[in-house]
Amino acid sequence: MTSRRDILKAGAAGATLAGLGLPFATPAQAQAITSLDIFIPAAPGGGWDGTARAMEAAMRADGILSEFKLENVGGAGGMVGLPRFVGQKKGQGNAIMIGGLVMVGAGIANKSPMTILDVTPIARLTGEALVVVVPAASPFKSMGDLVAQLKKDPKSVSWAGGSAGGTDHILVGQIAKASGVDPRQASYVAFAGGGPAQAALLGNQVSAGVSGYGEFEEQIKAGKLRALAVSSEAKSYGVPSLKEQGVNVVLWNWRGVFGAPGITTAQRDALVALMDKMVNGPAWKKTLETRGWEGIYLTGDKFGEFLKKDVADTTTILKDLGLAS
Repeated sequence: MTSRRDILKAGAAGATLAGLGLPFATPAQAQAITSLDIFIPAAPGGGWDGTARAMEAAMRADGILSEFKLENVGGAGGMVGLPRFVGQKKGQGNAIMIGGLVMVGAGIANKSPMTILDVTPIARLTGEALVVVVPAASPFKSMGDLVAQLKKDPKSVSWAGGSAGGTDHILVGQIAKASGVDPRQASYVAFAGGGPAQAALLGNQVSAGVSGYGEFEEQIKAGKLRALAVSSEAKSYGVPSLKEQGVNVVLWNWRGVFGAPGITTAQRDALVALMDKMVNGPAWKKTLETRGWEGIYLTGDKFGEFLKKDVADTTTILKDLGLAS
C-alpha cells in the first residue's frame, strides 16, 4: 500500500491540472458543469454517503454548484451499484460515483467481472487511518506485546473487524505478513457493523479490534478500549503508528470520485477542475477539519496510476488471506 509520505508527495504533484500534464482548466470551464449527478454505491449513513453529502454542502456553500441529484444503491461493498452506474451513466459528463478502498477489495474478493478500473478516475479526496484496539483489561499493553503473541501462536489472537476482505481485514493481513506470520493463520472475526464488533471487544470475546478511529473514539476516551497503534505513517490521535513500532505497514481507507466510462477527455478535465475548485474552497477545508478527514487530494492520471497500484497491492494481500485467486 502507499504510504502517507508518498501520498502527500503525489498529491503535491497532482494538485493542479498543469502538474498532470493536462490542459489547464479555468474556473469558467469548471462552471460549464451546471448540475452534478452523484451516485453513491452504498446505503445512506455510511462513509461514501457522508462524503457525497459533504461534497454537495461544500459546493453549495462556496457557490460552485447549486443543482445536485444524489442516488444511493447499496450492497456488496459497492458491487451492486457499480454495474448500474456503468450501465446507466456511460458517457454522461456530469455524473460521478463515490468509491474507495472498500470497493477495490470487494471487486477482487467477489471475483466481480466489473471493477473500479472500469470507471474513470477523477480525484482521490480523503483518507482515514485505522486503529488497532484491545479491551482495557487486555494483557497486551503495546503493539509489541500483541505482535509477540501473534508470532508465538497466531490462532490465539482473534481480531474483530468489518466484512471479510474489507479494509479492516486487509490491515490484519498486512500486520501478520509484516510480522512474519502467514496471513491465513490470522484469526479474523467479521462483523456486520462497528456496533457488534465493539460489543465483542467490550465483552472480552476477542483479543483485538480494527476499525476507523472514529468508530472506537468514544470507548477509547472512556478508558474502555486501549488504542495500540494507528495505520498512518506517523503518530495520530495521540497514538503511535504501526510503522513507528516496528510493524512496516501503512494503510489509508481512502475515498474518491469517479466519472462514468466513455466520457471524453474534455469531460474528464471539467470534472477534475470542478473537484480542484471544491477542495481549494473554504467550505471543504472546514469539512476536513470538522470531520477529522485527512486531505489526500490526487487527480486525473496520477490518481489513475495510484489506483492501479492499489488494486495490485490489494490483490496480493487478499491472495495471501486466501480470498482471491
